[in-house]
Amino acid sequence: MTIEYLPVSGDGRLWAERAGDGPPMVLLHGSVHDSRLWDGVFPELARHRTVIRYDARGLGRSTPPTAPFRYEDDLLAVLDHFGVERAALVGLSMGGEVALDFTLEHPERVRSLTLVAASAGGHDWPRSPELDAYAAADRGDDPGRLAEMELTLWASLGDRAPGYAAIRDMVTENAGLRVAAEKGHALFAEVGAVEFLDRVAVPTTVVVGDHDHPEIGVIARRLVAGIPGARLEIVAAADHYLPLRAPERLLAVLLAG
Repeated sequence: MTIEYLPVSGDGRLWAERAGDGPPMVLLHGSVHDSRLWDGVFPELARHRTVIRYDARGLGRSTPPTAPFRYEDDLLAVLDHFGVERAALVGLSMGGEVALDFTLEHPERVRSLTLVAASAGGHDWPRSPELDAYAAADRGDDPGRLAEMELTLWASLGDRAPGYAAIRDMVTENAGLRVAAEKGHALFAEVGAVEFLDRVAVPTTVVVGDHDHPEIGVIARRLVAGIPGARLEIVAAADHYLPLRAPERLLAVLLAG
């Protein structure tokens, strides 16, 4: 196992961990998370793959941004740092959005794509009181409110389902960091990836929990319909935090690819 702080633009440093041997796989977490999201699957994956996980810019143990940056450029820096020519990308939520955008931009660096409870650039989310409240919390300067909304909306199975303590701690610690990480710094594509799904030319699996937010299911089916040859896996008894809710079932999907 190797843990490093690797350099990225703007004098930034990303915390990254590499373990195992075999075909390389990179794990990307969501927007109020860090690489602990993958704790339930990382050790077993390392028995079969060279697996890399890292904390996105400004989250977990990575440094906060001080200048404009792109998540896709940070992913490229991770691959280059570890000498990975082509990798299987596994991304959850925002991490799935980044993995998809990166695949469209750098198809030669991607061997396969697994989109877990993924968001997608260019998808128009419907208005609802709960989503509006979450967006307001995300824009605000109240980390406690953002953590509360994140757990209510996305960890819908609550504290009686597996993994809740790990989810709660991770979200609570990253809620304040999340606001600072993107305000005025993170850059996003002007045209969303949903307009170019037919250009994805790598084997793609889309994974969604049966208790995730309904719109994540809508996105999942849109991705499967638009990406040539993509297949859909629905995991029972899992919400948005699928790697911590149902790690064994997610492992089976990841190792089958």
